[in-house]
Amino acid sequence: MQKKPEILAPAGDFEKMKYAIAYGADAVYLAGSSFGMRAAAANFSANGLREGIAYAHARGVKCYITVNIIPSNADLERLPDYLALLQDAGADALIIADVGVLAMAKRFAPKIPVHISTQTSILNHAAASFWAEQGAGRIVLARELSLDEIAEIRAKTPPELEIEAFVHGAMCISYSGRCLISQYLTGRDANHGACAQPCRWKYQLVEEKRPGEYFPVVEGDQGTYLYNSKDLCMIDHLPEMIAAGVDSFKIEGRNKTAYYAAGVTSAYRRAVDLYWEAGRPERFPLPEEIRAEVCKVSHRNYYTGFYFGREENGQYYEDSQYIRDWEVTGLLDETDSSGNAVFRLKNRFYPGDTLELMQPGKAPYVFTAERITDDEGAVLEVVHHPEMRFHLDFPFPVSRFAILRREKNAE
Repeated sequence: MQKKPEILAPAGDFEKMKYAIAYGADAVYLAGSSFGMRAAAANFSANGLREGIAYAHARGVKCYITVNIIPSNADLERLPDYLALLQDAGADALIIADVGVLAMAKRFAPKIPVHISTQTSILNHAAASFWAEQGAGRIVLARELSLDEIAEIRAKTPPELEIEAFVHGAMCISYSGRCLISQYLTGRDANHGACAQPCRWKYQLVEEKRPGEYFPVVEGDQGTYLYNSKDLCMIDHLPEMIAAGVDSFKIEGRNKTAYYAAGVTSAYRRAVDLYWEAGRPERFPLPEEIRAEVCKVSHRNYYTGFYFGREENGQYYEDSQYIRDWEVTGLLDETDSSGNAVFRLKNRFYPGDTLELMQPGKAPYVFTAERITDDEGAVLEVVHHPEMRFHLDFPFPVSRFAILRREKNAE
């Protein structure tokens, strides 16, 4: 019988890690200051890695470290010490994309299990079995696979080989993220984690003899986003993912906010838990409140990627804009058992506004902000100074890592 799938959340820095863990991650993936594919994220120093791994382990959460750049000779010189550090710090797995790095990991960090990165474009069972023969404990599948193809890979690979697949987040227009456009246009190497995301830029044509005169391409009057993609969202199809044999549900987003890590992790955690509690029925209507959660974080239009075939509801997206209908108004600073909660302001709001209180493992609590006070007990008519502390009373104790938010266009 298949185990309950793992919820694997992004941890771009220590704060994001804490929120992902609080909101239900079974494991987090993160990087040190080098060798990872998200150089724009804050990432973790050597001491930060030790502290972060210890924090996660104290809460029963695993830490997978990305060592998945495509390295040059110069990169390899620093790698042995880094791998030894990760083993000493207690990393639960290394996410690797390069065969040279794999060989060095076996030598300098032999106690750490190896996960093979999506950057290797594992698209078939022969490739998956090859990596298992090389000692990999898990493969991270290419995002271009259908569920039927994943099921065949599961059926034709060693049962002890774990399968990880993305369930949510940004999609790269390049095959399994192996992009050369950024390097060509900006000198920033995507394969070293420094992608400038030129896929999100707006493109038009310029004719050689008419400099400065721009011609729209066929996609629309506002230009063309020919490399752009919608965001992946499989929140409604977790039973199909489980049936296909996926062991770990991976959420993209190490460059996203702590609020994103909390909201998306919470949605997938609660969805999987409800499905398991219901006995894994063939038909499982997802509660609308959970589905709505993934729409309350910044995102592009959602689609189901390649899981149901390459023509399913289209990868193309008409512009590069995010949908940001909700905003965070405050992050919890401290609380007491009587329900008095102190927050730090992130975005301005007024008495009378309708807010939602997010808490780990719970449905959002909707309320009207009525009596708001400062640290001296004075009633506030507006809460508008960045990072100012403000007090709200609730009819229950407020959980640590609680988040306040509001719908931007709500009256």
